[in-house]
Amino acid sequence: MTISWTRHRFSGGVLALDVTNTVVHRGDAVRSFDRFEDAAELPRFAAAATGFRAAELDARPLIAPRPLAILPTVLAIRETTDRLFRDAAVQGDVSTGHLPEFLRACADGLAGHDGKIGGQGRPFGNAAAPLAFEAALAVSALSLLSNESVRRLRVCPNCNWLFLDRSRNGSRMWCDMAVCGNRQKAKRHYHRRKSGSEEISHV
Repeated sequence: MTISWTRHRFSGGVLALDVTNTVVHRGDAVRSFDRFEDAAELPRFAAAATGFRAAELDARPLIAPRPLAILPTVLAIRETTDRLFRDAAVQGDVSTGHLPEFLRACADGLAGHDGKIGGQGRPFGNAAAPLAFEAALAVSALSLLSNESVRRLRVCPNCNWLFLDRSRNGSRMWCDMAVCGNRQKAKRHYHRRKSGSEEISHV
């Protein structure tokens, strides 16, 4: 099934977290599924990320011309990123025990690429040349190691996605207020009405 890569699916705040969130309902053995199960979704995701992550990528296009070849590297970065930063979101700091495999996965993503990165707040430079998806993913994941990023990591209580809370007072709860926030509001409203109906029926 072809996936529609909508804005909501880029609620992580950075490319690396958007990619970790391609596993839906992570941790739920019954409902969980992988949007990258079909490697053909990689170039489609990259095309959507080019638009939705334009600021992070300095408007450089992401490309994934050999999806089957890069899929193992992308998945390794995705899983080690999720493991490292999901733990950090809960604990408030980064576990060094998770770092070796994370760094190895990122190194594999960068291997064979000779691009230029750097510059304060501009990790991908300013070149107009396209970025290889796996290399851009590695750079994005490594950028999360900053103290500021770790401090702002959150886990959405509705969908279990990881996201960066960039609100001024650090009080954002949902990955996407328009989706997860509204769903939780609807659930609370339903339970309040149901509870009220049950109380009336017992009067």
